[in-house]
Amino acid sequence: MMPRISFVKNKAALDVSSGVNLMQALLQADIPVASSCHGDGICCKCVVTVLKGLENLSLRNETEIELSERNPLADTQRVSCQTQVLGDIEIDTGYW
Repeated sequence: MMPRISFVKNKAALDVSSGVNLMQALLQADIPVASSCHGDGICCKCVVTVLKGLENLSLRNETEIELSERNPLADTQRVSCQTQVLGDIEIDTGYW
């Protein structure tokens, strides 16, 4: 069974391949993602809040750890361009 990305707000859930980059999956589904670096891991604007399934995401990589040191993030926030989806999650952002 494919991982599912669900949303709090009025958006249809997405079924994605395991290991897919979260930001890319959202963009391919025509869901806007804030970013000025286009996913290069520089701007930290693509942060999402994970409401369910945090354990179903890849561990923070070196880039995401460095970004979170410069831009304090809550434990439930992830930089979508640096995160892989491994199982079902539910997410939200402040700009949807």
